[in-house]
Amino acid sequence: MPFIDARLTVPATPEQKEQLKSAFGQAVTALHKSETYLMVQIADECDLWMGGRRLDKGAYLAVSLFGSAAPADYETMTARLCQILADQLGIPGDAVYVTYHPVSDWGWNGANF
Repeated sequence: MPFIDARLTVPATPEQKEQLKSAFGQAVTALHKSETYLMVQIADECDLWMGGRRLDKGAYLAVSLFGSAAPADYETMTARLCQILADQLGIPGDAVYVTYHPVSDWGWNGANF
């Protein structure tokens, strides 16, 4: 039950958003999750500041997941997400923050896991 909330400073076409969604679906396997229940939000043209300066190309990704993962898995996931953003949108890794939010109670379809 992962959720990836992506805030991007750059504009993204519907096609690029679809490509990002698919790439995130592959990347989430680093956390031993599948795309089957992955939910993604992609908000583009957001205002982000880092170190007191406005980012022309930057991103913040919040990854929530039911349960947790090992530190090495989070490390792999961060590398994958940064590579995806660099490859697809030209966002450099040093302008990307990724946070992880393990969740113990997660509801879906009228019930909780």
